[in-house]
Amino acid sequence: MKYLIVGLGNIGPQYELTRHNIGFLILDYLASKFKSTFKSERLGDYSLMKFKGRSIHLIKPSNYVNNSGRTVKYWSDKLKIKNENLLIVLDDISLKYGKLRIKKNGTDGGHNGLKNINESLNSNNYPRLRFGIGNEFIKGNQSNYVLENFSKDEMKDLEINIQNSIKIIMSFCYEGINRSMNKYN
Repeated sequence: MKYLIVGLGNIGPQYELTRHNIGFLILDYLASKFKSTFKSERLGDYSLMKFKGRSIHLIKPSNYVNNSGRTVKYWSDKLKIKNENLLIVLDDISLKYGKLRIKKNGTDGGHNGLKNINESLNSNNYPRLRFGIGNEFIKGNQSNYVLENFSKDEMKDLEINIQNSIKIIMSFCYEGINRSMNKYN
């Protein structure tokens, strides 16, 4: 069984600890936990992990969140990954900070990265793991909020929330989307 896990984030050190980069942070932590490293490949940084007979391909797109679709399409085609074995890991302002939700499919929910992926895949029928970043911003200030670093209070729980995200990702790869949704949502 093969899986493609794509963490959304923005390239560049200035975005490293921003809310919009949670997908990159989760994949970095996951790769280090399994002693796997990323290397620059076409359209992203790539890492391969093996887990209980499964090949888990990790991708961090080498473009900005809002243009992630091309990378997702390229790697899912290259690796011949079915949509049901693709998992997009992203931030979500509609969920409280640290709240995690795995879904089988759905709309973009106003997330421009998902919108671009939907357009590139010509489908919204693929799993996604949404990491809640909250919506503690003044109306019209959403862009600045998602591009700000996590607050000191958020940083206190960030590692625990990332570890919980990894449990869900590994459950998705080993137990499937339905069991993972029942177990973690």
